[in-house]
Amino acid sequence: MNDSTKTSSVPQALRTSLPQGLDLVMRVMPMPADANGNGDIFGGWIMAQVDLAGAVLPARIAKGRITTVAVNEFIFKQPVSVADLLSFYAKITRIGNTSISVHVEVYAERNPADLHVVKVTEANLTYVAIDSDGKPRQIPKA
Repeated sequence: MNDSTKTSSVPQALRTSLPQGLDLVMRVMPMPADANGNGDIFGGWIMAQVDLAGAVLPARIAKGRITTVAVNEFIFKQPVSVADLLSFYAKITRIGNTSISVHVEVYAERNPADLHVVKVTEANLTYVAIDSDGKPRQIPKA
């Protein structure tokens, strides 16, 4: 299958709405247990998913254990509903001696019969590489 065949099988709404230059790191569909009394997904549930997705690229770079040390920015742009298919995209924004910062964007695919894709959340997080004792360690050089 060539690239043009792959692209043509993706709905137009999806191709034009998703970010460029970010890696897809996770996809998940929230369930009714993740919703509040109004039917919206809990912000805390979304934050936990962003933390998981945000750790994917830093863990690869750190080649070992990492921990979240800061949520530098977190913006909820639109509510998330049960059955929205969430796609988490990430890119590394900074690599320090022991820390790695990452930008995460979350998109919801809604109404499969008439697909609509919207950005629902974006965040900036910082992770630190740690050793077996939980102390910061150097990021391996590439």
